[in-house]
Amino acid sequence: MEAFDADRAEVAQRAEIQGVARLVVVGTHPGDWAACADLAKTSNRRATAGLHPHEASRWDRACAAALARAIRDTAAAAVGEIGLDYHYDLSPRETQRAAFSAQLALAAEEGLPVVVHSRDAFEDTVELIRPFSPALIGVIHCFTYGPREAEAFLKLGMHLSFSGIVTFPSAPLIREAALLTPWERLLVETDAPYLAPVPHRGKRCEPWHAAVVGRFVAELKGLGESEAAKITSQNAARLFGWDREQGAGSR
Repeated sequence: MEAFDADRAEVAQRAEIQGVARLVVVGTHPGDWAACADLAKTSNRRATAGLHPHEASRWDRACAAALARAIRDTAAAAVGEIGLDYHYDLSPRETQRAAFSAQLALAAEEGLPVVVHSRDAFEDTVELIRPFSPALIGVIHCFTYGPREAEAFLKLGMHLSFSGIVTFPSAPLIREAALLTPWERLLVETDAPYLAPVPHRGKRCEPWHAAVVGRFVAELKGLGESEAAKITSQNAARLFGWDREQGAGSR
């Protein structure tokens, strides 16, 4: 993303210094799939490829074919970021649903997990994932719903990933969702460059802020920071394929 053009290497270094040694580089449209793959050519990184719901108007046969090629040619670790966004509605909802369903099918065909964006679209997100459950696994990224929605996604076999929003004073329902999420299904993330956690609000969010979110969630759920980091790292390793390599215990 352009927000990191000036200091991308330094951003990665800061993350590693803070103990965030593995990064998932998320692709959201055809123009960044190759760039994400290039950033993920080291063993401590993984790239994804998908068409974000904001970009769903670009979905057609050519886009579908390009995504399938990108996934196979770059050995993508997941199909994503895909999903539904009824908050901004930057693409028509019917088009979003069609693109999302097709990409879920592609992930199922390829045996890959999904990284799902869902905003103000809980019911449709559940309904479109359900036909692929429980075989399809994945993560509801940057979880912004409450406990009722959390339980529904967990029943579908999804992981829930909590971003800096969980630290916001205005997000009690998200904290309730984090409390009920079993540790084996819980991830932490940044959604960098967006949504920096407290006390870094107003600044550019960076990958090392995952450690800040992790500490907050650990305290919220009454577990030690190191144990929480170990569990969430193992969850990410299992989901994105690091556990099939040596050193899967790294944070």
